Parts: sequence; C-alpha cells; structure tokens
Amino acid sequence: MNWTWVAITLVVVALIGWYLSTTAGRLDRLHRRIETATFALDAQLLRRSSIAIELSVAGVLDPASSEVLAETAHDARLATDASLQVRVAIESALSEVLIQALDDPEEVALLRADPSMADLMDELSAAIRRVELSRRFLNDAVLACLRIRDNYFVKWFHLAGHTPLPQAWEMQDRTPEGLTYLGA
Repeated sequence: MNWTWVAITLVVVALIGWYLSTTAGRLDRLHRRIETATFALDAQLLRRSSIAIELSVAGVLDPASSEVLAETAHDARLATDASLQVRVAIESALSEVLIQALDDPEEVALLRADPSMADLMDELSAAIRRVELSRRFLNDAVLACLRIRDNYFVKWFHLAGHTPLPQAWEMQDRTPEGLTYLGA
C-alpha cells in the first residue's frame, strides 16, 4: 500500500513540475515576444515621425501646419528614451497633428496630384498602418502575458522572476480620412 502512495505522489509531483516548467517557458517566450514587438513598434514610430518631418519640410502644407507637424514629429523622434506615459502622449499628439493636417480627402487628393507627393502620402499611410499593427501585436502579447502572470501558481512560485509587468500602449493611431479615402 505504501508503494502505491509513493507512486501517486511522484506522479502528482511530476505533473506539477511539468506544468510549472511549461508555464515558465511560455511566460519566457511571451516576454521575448513583448520585447520584440516593442522594438518593432519603436522602429515603426520612428519611421512615421521621419516621414512626417519629410512632409513638413516639403512645402505643400500651410506654414502653420508644417511648423506644428515638424515640432511634433521632432518631439516624437526625441522621445525614444522617455517613460511609456510620456512617449504615448507624444506619439498620440503626432497622430492628432497628422489627422488635423490630412483629414480632408480633397486636399490630400490635390497633394497626390504631384507624383513625388503621392509616393510620400503612400509611405505615410503605410507607416501609419504599420504603427497600428505593431501596437496591436504588442498589446495582444501584453494581454496574454498578464493573463498568465495572474495565475496563482505563477505568483506563488515566482515564475516571472524579477521581470516587471508589461504595459500596453494605448495611443491614438487612427489613419487620417484623407489617407484612407482613395484606397491609400
């Protein structure tokens, strides 16, 4: 009878060990996925701000819009080392400025009449879409990670180690109507 209890105990301990090991591995993969998604989002945000600066100096927008766009895009480029809250606010401000400058489909259609500006508008539209997708991938990974880290076993056995809780990016990233109007 004693051997039966020993065998059952060993099986239960082995199952718990296997569960903890697979959960820790999954958590580690999610943390790496979050890190990779963060780097991808950073790259797309830098690309978007670079194109916005290029648009601001092209001389096709009114001077006030060009000035505001240039300043906001420059602030976004410099904010790469800022805290998450500050960076989200700055990137959302850039999104708002782009929406204000390019929300009228008729004005954007006039800009697209110039072939070089059409290419720039296509690049900007693609960059905005990539920012949105990168942010969604990051937020999906963060939510999955937070769900696992909320598990009692993960907390009790400290499977996340000293890794800080990941944070989602909640920012304004709507594509301006002028860029979505003509299938851009």
